[in-house]
Amino acid sequence: MPFRDDRIQIQLSPKEEIVFKRSFFTFVALLVVLSLALAACQPKPTEAPTQPPAQQEPTKAPEQPTATTAPEQPAAPAFEGMKVEAPNCDYGGELKSIEAVDAQTVKFTLCYPDPAFPSKVAFNVFAIVDSEYLAQVGGDSIKMSDAPVGTGPFKLKSWVRGDSITFEANPDYWGEKPKYQTLIFRWSEQSAQRLLELQSGQVDGIDNPAPEDFATIEADSNLQLIPRDPLNIFYIGFNVDLAPFNNEKVRQAFAMAIDRKKIVDNYYPEGSEVATVFVPPALKPGWSDANPWYEYNPEMAKQLLTEAGFDFNQEVKLSFRNVVRGYLPTPDKVAQEIQAQLAEIGVKVKLNQMESAAFIDSTAAGNEAFYLLGWGADYPDATNFYDYHFANDNNKQFGTLFPDIVEPIRKAAQISDPAERQKLYDEVNAKLKEHVPMIPVAHGASAVAFTASVKNAMTGPLSNEPFFIMDPGKDTLVWMQNGEPAAIYCPDETDGEALRACQQIFETLLLFKPGTAEAGPGLAESYTVNGDATEYVFTLRKGVKFHNGADLDANDVVASFKAQWDAKDPNHKGRTGTFEYFGAFFGAFLNAE
Repeated sequence: MPFRDDRIQIQLSPKEEIVFKRSFFTFVALLVVLSLALAACQPKPTEAPTQPPAQQEPTKAPEQPTATTAPEQPAAPAFEGMKVEAPNCDYGGELKSIEAVDAQTVKFTLCYPDPAFPSKVAFNVFAIVDSEYLAQVGGDSIKMSDAPVGTGPFKLKSWVRGDSITFEANPDYWGEKPKYQTLIFRWSEQSAQRLLELQSGQVDGIDNPAPEDFATIEADSNLQLIPRDPLNIFYIGFNVDLAPFNNEKVRQAFAMAIDRKKIVDNYYPEGSEVATVFVPPALKPGWSDANPWYEYNPEMAKQLLTEAGFDFNQEVKLSFRNVVRGYLPTPDKVAQEIQAQLAEIGVKVKLNQMESAAFIDSTAAGNEAFYLLGWGADYPDATNFYDYHFANDNNKQFGTLFPDIVEPIRKAAQISDPAERQKLYDEVNAKLKEHVPMIPVAHGASAVAFTASVKNAMTGPLSNEPFFIMDPGKDTLVWMQNGEPAAIYCPDETDGEALRACQQIFETLLLFKPGTAEAGPGLAESYTVNGDATEYVFTLRKGVKFHNGADLDANDVVASFKAQWDAKDPNHKGRTGTFEYFGAFFGAFLNAE
């Protein structure tokens, strides 16, 4: 076909035309690819993509609001750790400072070495409470008892005074949760009633069955008897400041007039021992036979009383409570026996049976001149016996302390070497025998009893029954003990009935392993101690909650200890304000007047 003269006219054969078209299309394809490559190198289009490539600055003004440009949320406030510190150690106590290093770390710095410190902080009067709630109730044990806030496996549901206490399982417990929903505490002073209710199935477990009932329980296939080791002491106490016991010869005479073996043989179960010193034989250093107690000698006792000018016409009052304890299984019968033995040397004794809490408060205040009392171990060390009773400014029961007893006791507490400690305790025992602030009588074997259907039933040498791991095979476990607690918040309590109730609700930095006197992890999962045992650092568990939903942190630990240690702390109230255990374990209060 001809072209106009301004065009080049090319005539192609059919085959050439096909080749040409193929080349042309190839050329066009290359142009498209090249265009795309060039486009990728060009500046970004004005419409910014939804997510620009990293480090690519926008080419157009103002960005549209995105999640990355939203206002930042305020950061959680930094943890402000509490610290309480004595200006120096001249105030007379063991603690130098307690510091919340961070939210999960607490450091205790001591004025002198204390190898027993871990066991001390495992005792449940040193339970950790929510610091805010503690401030709300002002450290008042009675207010706290109405609505206690702890971290333990049970929470308080109700306390019907004079009747029972009902606990319910804590669903948010950090440890092994109870296998049943409800734990009920009841009480009776009468061992016969406790056994009858156990046999009839009204209760699932009882404390301290009478010695004469041990064989009956063991012979009953529906019941189980679980013995306790005799880690205790029963003693006859004197206030050395109150007449007629302000005369040392009178006290020595009474010591010779008491037939301790007769008391143990007639009123204690098998496995009990006559006491020769104040601590049980299992605690060594502490116990030894270097200074055994006076032999029974009524004739010498009467002679000493005569030399002392004792008035045989007077009537002396012997106070006691009729509450069964492992160290004293039959209080009323033993009181009558002592009354009869003293009558043999011409001493007239009037028995004064008191209500349990009133008796404890009165002896602690130093108001009883002559009384029956005892002690079960809180932790397995002689300091728990000697220091609490004879080197404790807060314990008034024996009257004025004896410096020649206090000094070796306090020295022994700061020494790790067993042989050196024992030398000092031998001095202590010799001086106790000389001054006679008490008469050691017995180390009593005791037991608990449960129905056979209760699995994992157990007790321990510290009377710390782990109810939360028991399995009654039903929704409720009912326990019957010897008396009603005075409170269910225990920094200011010494009575075993209260301590057992507190143990269900409150927990300590370390906890005694079930059925033992061995301290292991508790609210603290671990701790470290320096070489001379003057600095203990505890690491708290994470995720532990109080019953009110508050999270456990290190400030709760500092506040809980400060409420006992610092006499001017607004939470230093308790029930009586005595805080005997703190004084016994850690010496003087901070800021005491």
